[in-house]
Amino acid sequence: MCIRKKTVLFVCKHNAVRSQMAEALLNNIYGDRYTAYSAGSDPSQIDPLVKTVMSETNIDVSHHRSKGFCVFQEVPLDYVITLCDQAKEACPYFPGGNLRLHRSFADPSGFKGNHEETVNRYRQTRDEIKDWIEKEFG
Repeated sequence: MCIRKKTVLFVCKHNAVRSQMAEALLNNIYGDRYTAYSAGSDPSQIDPLVKTVMSETNIDVSHHRSKGFCVFQEVPLDYVITLCDQAKEACPYFPGGNLRLHRSFADPSGFKGNHEETVNRYRQTRDEIKDWIEKEFG
């Protein structure tokens, strides 16, 4: 018996930090049941510190790129999940997006501190997203 994986789109404003982390974490932890994607309402580029803190958990995101909504307009989605308030307001309707969820996480890219403090803030966001994914999808 073949069970279809559920598809999840994580959306954040720039598709640079939180949505990239969520995509990578869900695919890594529950990739046998879910296929995760990410997009942004105003895509930019992946923050280099995302690559750093994700590699600490043996997850390689070096091949990821920032994408806009339009890439997923024709993709059948089971979940569309916004991870910041700006994306929640800007997120368009996706055909097949059967379930829309919102879970806002603080943006570590706005944190002002020295390098180690900043990296720790990215780690904190990564760990918060991971904990939420394990509770929500586990």
